[in-house]
Amino acid sequence: MTTAHPKKGTIETRVKVLTWNVWWRFGPWEERAEAIASNLAALDADIIALQEVWKHDGISFAAKLAGKLGFHYVYENCMDVGDTGFGNAILSRWPIETTDQISLYGKEQTGESRIAIYAEIDGPRGKIPLFVTHLNWKLDESHIRQKQVADLARFIGSKPLTKFPPVLCGDFNADPDSEEMRMLTGLTTAPVEGLVFHDAWGFAGAGSGGMTWDNSNPYVGMDFEPDRRIDYILVGLPAAKGAGHIVECAVVGNRPINDIYPSDHFAILAELRY
Repeated sequence: MTTAHPKKGTIETRVKVLTWNVWWRFGPWEERAEAIASNLAALDADIIALQEVWKHDGISFAAKLAGKLGFHYVYENCMDVGDTGFGNAILSRWPIETTDQISLYGKEQTGESRIAIYAEIDGPRGKIPLFVTHLNWKLDESHIRQKQVADLARFIGSKPLTKFPPVLCGDFNADPDSEEMRMLTGLTTAPVEGLVFHDAWGFAGAGSGGMTWDNSNPYVGMDFEPDRRIDYILVGLPAAKGAGHIVECAVVGNRPINDIYPSDHFAILAELRY
């Protein structure tokens, strides 16, 4: 945690939240795993949301990373690729008190099994409700993602209110002006009345377009797709004294280590008043 510039009547301390799609076991995954671990140690986030996390022979990449960082974690599988799991995870500096998950719309329609995970994190200044998800990937499946977002919003809305707003992280495979993202950010009808989020990059990002799917990464260039901003940290409306207010946001994990890019996605790191 770091300390924010003091403002009268506002919280002066921060929590650092990171989200990253770590690209399962694709590419040179063993070398990438070391680069991911090195990045996470250097970035020193308090809470980490991961997507495309593998699990093999009863051991998940989330467990390995949590062990290296000395963090608590929860991992949930959403599908299998051969004999290896493919899922989402939350890693936390502080104890994870309660967890839950749901399956999202679309498995019957597309064959993709997608989930969302919830963790109530017992931080030093109060509970933090953290959610992570990874939505369907195809460009022409906005209609699927819109229903997934509706499921997700109802799931978030069903959880107890805390003094800190809900934080929703993940790879949404959707651009900021897509209907599914507009549903979450108050630009069209919200699936759950009153439940809207600030987009951390849109709120406090600086220095670039915030692209997380970027052709400067050679793993992306192989797919012949445009640069896109599809990974998000979304934060509910600030609570008392600015709790949850987004102070800073940056694209990270966007440089090679020993000539190896850690993932096909870049990560997002945000600092919130806490």
